[in-house]
Amino acid sequence: MLQTLRNAWKLPELRGKILFTLFILLVYRFGSMLPVPFVDSGVMSQIMEANREMGGIFQYYSFLAGEAFSRANVFALSISPYITAQIVMQLLTIAIPALERMAKEGDEGRKKISRITRYLTVALGILTAYGYYTYLRSLSDASGSVLTNTGAFSGVVIVACYSAGAAIIMWLAEKINDNGIGNGISIILFANIVSRVPSMLTGAVSSVAAKVGNTSAFIIEIAIFIVALAVALAMVYFVVHMHSAERRIPVQYAKRQVGRRMYGGQNTYLPMKLNMTGVMPIIFASSIVGLPATIGMIAGKTSQSSGFWGALLRVFSPSSPVYAILTFILIILFAYFYISISFNPIEVANNLKKNGGSILGIRPGKPTTDYISKILSRITLIGAIFLGLIAVIPLFASMVGSSWSYLAFGGSSIIIVVGVILETVTEIETQMTMRHYKGFLE
Repeated sequence: MLQTLRNAWKLPELRGKILFTLFILLVYRFGSMLPVPFVDSGVMSQIMEANREMGGIFQYYSFLAGEAFSRANVFALSISPYITAQIVMQLLTIAIPALERMAKEGDEGRKKISRITRYLTVALGILTAYGYYTYLRSLSDASGSVLTNTGAFSGVVIVACYSAGAAIIMWLAEKINDNGIGNGISIILFANIVSRVPSMLTGAVSSVAAKVGNTSAFIIEIAIFIVALAVALAMVYFVVHMHSAERRIPVQYAKRQVGRRMYGGQNTYLPMKLNMTGVMPIIFASSIVGLPATIGMIAGKTSQSSGFWGALLRVFSPSSPVYAILTFILIILFAYFYISISFNPIEVANNLKKNGGSILGIRPGKPTTDYISKILSRITLIGAIFLGLIAVIPLFASMVGSSWSYLAFGGSSIIIVVGVILETVTEIETQMTMRHYKGFLE
């Protein structure tokens, strides 16, 4: 990987894309530190630290927004409105024939859908910003309230700041897609997760240090820390292997003569990756499973509230088994959904037929399509189950002890971080191969 990056740095075009991506991340991190008028970031940080073990909305939005949410800064909403808008548009594209026709119009159709997605992101950003403002207005501790002014004008300013922050993040993600390296949404989530590493390490050290006076408890905490570290390294190892694993379907090309040359006649294979969906299913699943927390935030409710809202938010808290089970199911469903819109077995079968290729033992045409679809369904299920297990095992582990609740999204974080790194390196290698870079090919 380091050799790939060194070779990419020698190419002016790729070096420019890498620098542009780093510049966008720098701008994003700068925005994550910008305070919002009439909001006391210090009080918000103290409340977040005091309620770190509560789970629910605190952990979910800290997972998506990193330090910006814990400090109630401009980028506190993070990429969540943009992700939700993309999920909604992809579902509507399948359900509404007009949008489906628009998606098949080529670049012009995709530009129209992107424009609609931006408008929907802005609308969701305003709605979520208002809910976040309502949520902040209810927060306070011994040192004071999070909001220094609760008037109408201050409310409009706060909502406008968070809405603008969500729109700017959407723009930054699209700029990474257009002019940088990697997927904009994944890169920004990667930055958020990495920014939380110091606080996670601090939490682990604090949990161990709190048991210094009690020898048996101290030994248990040390053992848990070592086991958690070993499990994290094992997860990284398996995620890397899962990313590179593939099912190779043997393909044979018939001989054909074009002019005076003979083409074909060789045996090759059709590679189908085990984790063809990348990190998108877990990103989409995390957004959907967090909708109850978002709705509760808009309604000004928390898991500590009484009545229906409190019960609902406690059920959908990361400390609840329902949350883990629902996350696992949604990861599998979104894996199949993402494959259905990104991989077309009919098109693959037609391309093989046009080039004189055929799968050994399978007739061209519909039998080939059915065979590819069957293989695709099997490997998608295996990859989705693997993703789901890595995502939910830390959730169940965090239910054992409240002092380790900050590890709830550890599996999701590892999948996203490792997946983004591998996908970005793969994209760099692909672009280098397209430019026939001799040093890389050697």
